[in-house]
Amino acid sequence: MQTQPAPYNVGGVLLPQPFKIRRLGHFGLHVKDLHRAVAFYCGLLGFRICDTPENLTLVMPPEALEGVSVGGYWLHHGTDHHSFALFEEGLMENLKRLDVPRERRRGQTTANQISWQVGSLAEVVNGHRYFQETEVPIRRVGRDMPGSNWHVYSFDPDGHVNELFYGMEQLGWQRRSKPAAMCRGLSEVPSIPQISEETELQQAEEQGVDVSAGYRSRDDALPAKYDVEGVLLPRPFKVTKVGPVHLFVPDVDRSVRFYTDRMGFKATEEAEYRGHRVVFLRCGTEHHSLGLFPRALQRELATRPDTTVLAFGLEVGSYQQLRGAVSFLKENGVAIKELPAELHPGIDYAAYAQDPEGHLLLLYYYMEQVGWNGQPRPSALRRPVLTQWPEALEPLSDTYADQTFQGPLG
Repeated sequence: MQTQPAPYNVGGVLLPQPFKIRRLGHFGLHVKDLHRAVAFYCGLLGFRICDTPENLTLVMPPEALEGVSVGGYWLHHGTDHHSFALFEEGLMENLKRLDVPRERRRGQTTANQISWQVGSLAEVVNGHRYFQETEVPIRRVGRDMPGSNWHVYSFDPDGHVNELFYGMEQLGWQRRSKPAAMCRGLSEVPSIPQISEETELQQAEEQGVDVSAGYRSRDDALPAKYDVEGVLLPRPFKVTKVGPVHLFVPDVDRSVRFYTDRMGFKATEEAEYRGHRVVFLRCGTEHHSLGLFPRALQRELATRPDTTVLAFGLEVGSYQQLRGAVSFLKENGVAIKELPAELHPGIDYAAYAQDPEGHLLLLYYYMEQVGWNGQPRPSALRRPVLTQWPEALEPLSDTYADQTFQGPLG
């Protein structure tokens, strides 16, 4: 696939695609033991359930839920309705059985979806047309409920589901999601323009809908005993951002071409590890939002063999919180795996925590920022990572310069 000249007007700017990915919004995994996974991600990492599993009936056919205990949960760490999702493997197997040609494109992975935020509804609609024209397989299009985000789902060459979305529902200070009565889903390409969220709210109130009747997660089971930089929290850290996503792929060159030519990513840096080429791609100013690793490395790194997910990133609020997170997780029996720094360039101090099903979570506090000239920091100028982590670090030029967490820590 060759990158074409910039023919698409995206908000008055000419781009090679009719959309511009702004950031990674959310990510999902398939798990065997949903309850154990929820206990880990909520109980230990601090995510919160943001909607009832009964709302799966809004997006799943009844046949898909046969023989499934719960189905799945949407989780959040900030104001986005959800930033992480967990679904039972049985649910995904049912979907494959019901829609073999579409769902079997997923291949061998436990990744449910990788969801990228774009800037407008028009970008979603135009992105759908663009995927059709460029023969990118489409899974579905419309509007998701819960979450209220307009979307188009497509497949990469290896079956990973990539979602372009716009309009994620935001949870306010009460942390309540929209009530089911306000759910206005859609399973087809939306006509545009659509009414705004404000108009939807006004119409619901005029119809007598109790707009404050949405789901709110129960209080945290752990006592708020840790002083996290001036705030008492149940853990000595707070997840402030999700991503990057690191994937194993059978053909790195093919995947790079897809994500640059079709999805609009920029290649930031290439690395070589044990003779294998690894490529890191960005969608904004962060060093990378996506890492592509050859499947041949999977056995050498001794990671879970039946998934294409090498790791999923979780940023915490500070270096102090990162140290606290590692200690806290170790104290609670979580395995911390060491992977070489070459596998996460642009991040200095980091740790890989293993979830109950063997997925790795890349915990970090800092991501290098790429400036106007599009060049990453030369490796010789990066901070050397010491085996014995120091109590405190000297600042870099872009320390704490990435996305600010909006709102209180707890």
